[in-house]
Amino acid sequence: MNSVVLRVQDLKGYYKGTFGVIYAVDGVSLTIEKGDILGLAGESGCGKSSFLKLITGTPGSLLNYEGGTIEVEGYNIYKITAKKLRKEVKCKVISYVPQSALNALNPTIQLKSFVADMLRERTGHKYSGNEARELLTNHFKMLNLDKHVLDLYPHQLSGGMKQRAIVAISTYSNPSLLLIDEPTSSLDVTSQKRMVEMLLFLYKSGTIKSMIISAHDVSMLRQICNRIAIMYAGKIVELGKTDDIINNPFHPYTKLLMVSLLPLEKWIKKEKLNSVEGKPPDLRSPPSGCRFHPRCTECMDICASQLPPLIEKEGRFVSCWLCSQEDHYVK
Repeated sequence: MNSVVLRVQDLKGYYKGTFGVIYAVDGVSLTIEKGDILGLAGESGCGKSSFLKLITGTPGSLLNYEGGTIEVEGYNIYKITAKKLRKEVKCKVISYVPQSALNALNPTIQLKSFVADMLRERTGHKYSGNEARELLTNHFKMLNLDKHVLDLYPHQLSGGMKQRAIVAISTYSNPSLLLIDEPTSSLDVTSQKRMVEMLLFLYKSGTIKSMIISAHDVSMLRQICNRIAIMYAGKIVELGKTDDIINNPFHPYTKLLMVSLLPLEKWIKKEKLNSVEGKPPDLRSPPSGCRFHPRCTECMDICASQLPPLIEKEGRFVSCWLCSQEDHYVK
């Protein structure tokens, strides 16, 4: 790894509406280098999907970019024009597959017409559906997908095939960074396996330089990712190598999250499955200090009043007063 693909510094993104302000992503920093596959893990509502949406530069109507820096391959995402973002960055540098990808396709047109519209939007050149299909033929073949899938309507595809077709379309232009949100959550076991194999092939073939994958399924992330970031209440609480995070977590939340999973060995031995007590905070009024302290079994007085800095400890980053050392603060 010798070049930075993505640099995020103190990113903030809040949902605003009649419900108030939800501090969904509240000061997140990380760096993705060429060759990185980062997994994002954490409970529902921790900010994983919001973080990915903010990186795209077009987070949506309710989610607002509030501050921080996002740089991807030299592009400062929130400093460039909307036209430059659409023409030069989307699909070519960043490609995003949302959690609701199965519903992203237009049900009234064939996939090739959907692709033609996408290509026209990105390039300004008008393509017919058949021209779009021919352009994607080799890419689909490389990913073990028949080009005739592009002649079908979305309702004619299974969930797994639809998901893989969307990933194939999203990676046609060989983007530097693929953002993919919950790629296996709505799939059966066989389709999950095919999706994992596709993502690994995209990476090993050099089609994609780097990836960020959001998922609840840590076992799936372990198969693909070289690093994992644990998010809680809009912040990253631990970031490190995948095996280190899974086998030897530092942060109390990461520890509880890992023992709440159900490995096959526990099911066979009928061991008790633990859970993380309590519930995540309401991000309209997050708790003071460490946001995990109301649920933490190792809470100290300082945890309730002061936010722990992100520090480096034994090759990873962790935000916890139990691990804090003055000379290791990350600036």
